[in-house]
Amino acid sequence: MNKIVILWATPRTTSTAFEWMMRMRGDMICFHEPFGEAWYKGDDALWPRLEADSPRVSGLTMDVVIERMYRAASEKPVFSKDMPHYVLGRMSDEFLDRCVHSFLIRDPAKSIPSIHKRGPDWHEGEYGFEEHRALFDQIAERNGETPPVIDSDDLLADPHGVVDAWCEAVGIPFVPEALSWEPGARSEVSWYDDGSWHGNLAQSDGLKPQPRTYGTVDDVPPEIRALYERATPHYSHLYNRRLRAKENA
Repeated sequence: MNKIVILWATPRTTSTAFEWMMRMRGDMICFHEPFGEAWYKGDDALWPRLEADSPRVSGLTMDVVIERMYRAASEKPVFSKDMPHYVLGRMSDEFLDRCVHSFLIRDPAKSIPSIHKRGPDWHEGEYGFEEHRALFDQIAERNGETPPVIDSDDLLADPHGVVDAWCEAVGIPFVPEALSWEPGARSEVSWYDDGSWHGNLAQSDGLKPQPRTYGTVDDVPPEIRALYERATPHYSHLYNRRLRAKENA
């Protein structure tokens, strides 16, 4: 069976742009938050704001997602972007050991205002910072080594060097041609919001810095600023262990 590489992120961390870069490679089967779909819409959905009339997908479970990924890996290497709060404590040892795990982080001073602007009614359980660190620590302890971590600001400042370092860390070839693409709709990377969270991606042509239009943590309500204070130590824990860009990139 081929390699399964997972990038574990939190919301608004440039993770979907990274996923799009992976799709541009053309050598891997890519999944967009398959565990997230089960968390929001599946038979055992855990979405905190789930209502009786929320959209559901009958027959969708975590086991079904894993089977789809295994089936894909029997054909080609697999890449998946997902978020730990969808899966923490629900993955088997067999699946944990089967995959190559990596992590994408972003300063919560930037990601939290962006999340709040797009989703002001979000439940704290949808932010995922604590779960992100917990899964990182679990993988590190299980494997006896630090899983690869990349920071969004580093990635956008030096996409060539950071992606090259990440590819080496997860054991796949670096494909520099995938770092740029033609702007356009990305319907295949959104399943629950009709692409409304990915407008910047549709307008982009590659991994590069983007202008901020969502304010700062000083602009959000007190309870969201409190969330920022709780999230920052989790971010710092991973940031201090992040990959650096390859010097020869």
